[in-house]
Amino acid sequence: MAIVEDIAPNRRQRVQSAETGADILKALARLAPSASLSRLAETVSMPPAKAHRYLQSLIASGLAEQEPLSGRYRLGAEMLSIGLTALGRLDITEIAAKHLGALRNHIGQTCLLAVWANHGPTVVLVREAPGAVTVVTRIGSVLPLLGSATGLVFAAFLDSVDTASAVFDELHDLKDQLEAPASPLAARLDGVRTTSLASVHGLVVPGVDALAAPVFGFGGGVSGVIATLGPNTSFDARLDGPLAAALADCATAMSAELGAPAPMLLDTART
Repeated sequence: MAIVEDIAPNRRQRVQSAETGADILKALARLAPSASLSRLAETVSMPPAKAHRYLQSLIASGLAEQEPLSGRYRLGAEMLSIGLTALGRLDITEIAAKHLGALRNHIGQTCLLAVWANHGPTVVLVREAPGAVTVVTRIGSVLPLLGSATGLVFAAFLDSVDTASAVFDELHDLKDQLEAPASPLAARLDGVRTTSLASVHGLVVPGVDALAAPVFGFGGGVSGVIATLGPNTSFDARLDGPLAAALADCATAMSAELGAPAPMLLDTART
């Protein structure tokens, strides 16, 4: 019994040390690209001397490093390797499965995830609205690029119009409209970029409205688009309405899980 009593405190101390080290690493990530000792200590609410001791251990293990000129601290090469391994395991469909189910239950409308495949915005996950009246969107459906809320989000956040127009006939046919600064289409895509939301009324299916929002990945590009849709008799497609706010919150949460840069999270978090 005495031996057990001697070991238990040491075990608890090791666990607490690991948790403190993890807190410092999380703070370094939030304060990236680098942080002073005083700023880091303030963030984790501990004395600078204690933070410094932990930093020395983290530096020895390669999880943190100190900039030679400024003396500021940042994440180390080993953390980069760990982060890249974790990112490689991320699956937007798996992440969306739990988020879209919760969103559907919250707003009571059909929700879906589309990714860039099959030469267009392709539906890969659907969570149908509960109840007898639903709007069915089949998995594998390729949505119009410029005739759906989902497609408009993809069109707004593509890396370049030139690249997209070479792939999508629809976008290629309207290339002049997209490049003309004063065109209605160009203005609409600018609006989508500003709000990180797109809304349509009966474009794909008459009587069915939709809202869509981008989900960003680690590099800042669009990994997918989530959308919600329903009959216009009960669907609130306003960009400043409660459905839009819920959709934006869901997109922000998914983007965070995919490692999107902080500015991208702010873009999707407005409403």
